[in-house]
Amino acid sequence: MRTSQFFLSTLKEAPSDAEIVSHKLMLRAGLIKRLAGGIYTWMPAGFRVLKKVENIVREEMNRAGAVELFMPAVVPAELWQETGRWEKYGPELLRFKDRHQRDFVIGPTHEEVITDIVRKDVKSYRQLPLHLYQVQSKFRDEIRPRFGVMRGREFLMKDGYSFHTSFADLQREYQNMHDTYSRIFTRLGLRFRAVAADTGSIGGTGSHEFHVLADSGEDAIAFCPDSDFAANVELAEALPPSTPRGVACEALTKVETPGKTRCEDVSEFLKRPLEKSVKAIAVMHHDTFCLLLIRGDHTLNEVKVGKLPGLDPFRFATDAEIVEFMGCKPGYIGPIGIDSSKIRIIADRTVAAMDNFVCGANAEGFHLTGANWGRDLPEPGLVADIRNVLPGDPSPDGKGLLDICRGIEVGHIFQLRSKYSEAMKCTYLDEGGKEQAMEMGCYGIGVSRIVGAAIEQGHDARGIVFPAAIAPFEVAIVPMGYTKSDSVKASADKLYAELRAAGIDVVLDDRNERPGVMFADLELLGVPHRVVVGERGLNEGKLEYKGRTDTDAEMIDCERMVSFLKEKLCA
Repeated sequence: MRTSQFFLSTLKEAPSDAEIVSHKLMLRAGLIKRLAGGIYTWMPAGFRVLKKVENIVREEMNRAGAVELFMPAVVPAELWQETGRWEKYGPELLRFKDRHQRDFVIGPTHEEVITDIVRKDVKSYRQLPLHLYQVQSKFRDEIRPRFGVMRGREFLMKDGYSFHTSFADLQREYQNMHDTYSRIFTRLGLRFRAVAADTGSIGGTGSHEFHVLADSGEDAIAFCPDSDFAANVELAEALPPSTPRGVACEALTKVETPGKTRCEDVSEFLKRPLEKSVKAIAVMHHDTFCLLLIRGDHTLNEVKVGKLPGLDPFRFATDAEIVEFMGCKPGYIGPIGIDSSKIRIIADRTVAAMDNFVCGANAEGFHLTGANWGRDLPEPGLVADIRNVLPGDPSPDGKGLLDICRGIEVGHIFQLRSKYSEAMKCTYLDEGGKEQAMEMGCYGIGVSRIVGAAIEQGHDARGIVFPAAIAPFEVAIVPMGYTKSDSVKASADKLYAELRAAGIDVVLDDRNERPGVMFADLELLGVPHRVVVGERGLNEGKLEYKGRTDTDAEMIDCERMVSFLKEKLCA
């Protein structure tokens, strides 16, 4: 590709509404252009990156035995109503009516469509297993799209679905996809980690997320440096304290804490450790009022809470509801002296092991010190893991201590089991002629999100640092005076032709621009290898090479340059 035949559109400054590094650099490099909130046009350079990601995904999916198809983006509402997701999915599901007033959705995911296809055509165990996938644009009507392609409304996704006669065979394919995804992200040149995760709105019995590691990641990942354990913080188990509860050695005392509603402020005011305080969080399950108790320095894990018996679904109580049930405004509520027939108490494992702790006194401007289970209040009705893990917590596998890193989710695999096949009567006849519901798995990769994640992981002050596998071009040739020097033009054209013949994705910057402009644009675009062709070097039979992250350039013999670049790209 020659830049004179390419549409290259770079900016010196990112638009003011660009928030994170990838969003700013993608706009500056001309990879994308905003059309509407969360909706972007992929410009030629960005589209080249996107297609390279897509091609690697497709090659590995085909290698793994999956078969590609292409499903409609517009889906009749009846299919979503069959599974109950028409009501449950929420406002992110874009619903609309056609001219005949029939309901449709723009598919954010395609479990219903693929299950409908398979239930119509697959009848016997002899036709299974089956794994179908597509690469298609999806739409989720995000309430606040942000971060460019990282949280857009329209995005490109690879979604695959497998069908099986047994859970054991589903587990086999699940492992196949786990291995396949690991190959995909390795080939993409990204630092990643696979972590156990919550199944969320997709459902099923088990799932793993694949995260590109980056400090800007929205997700917190708990992992053990001394073992293979890794899980999204939403799912990572916080083990019970290893030491038993201490004895009640303090008297229960009501102390004045005027204007102190946060545990941090109360602990500082009373000159007591924050970890000796208990935070009461009021929630509602339908008409049932519940107090969730966690240690003052811990944070509530809403995913864990939503899985507790009698709390699916739950919401946080309003101030009016807190006053109604507790007789006290928020900020001073606690578990002592309440009506247990009207208020349910759930204590985190850590809280259940605490002694002589501080809690709200259910009186405005007051807290209690020296609170103890059994003496001052009944043992909690339910003890459960309802908090997020912290660095230094014991690893659930018993092999060390946890640490926390940040990640950007770019892939997710699920064991759906029979959630959709039972709802949609997707069955087969087994060897005995008996009708059985199919076991299902689903496997997603955010193709367009990978581009943003790669930039979040790889960038510097000069712009994007793409892995060679997905850079818009592998090599850039920058001639010094292409239109002014016959020798420079001839040498640049010759090298360009040789690299193309060698199968190397090369761009020749033949614009009539100053060298600084060409260098800046190519560095901004993240092209990993650059060759400068200049008269001074040619007089010595050499070309200048510089890698995107190299500090210094090096001079390479003209005859060696093609083999030299091949070695660099293979490495």
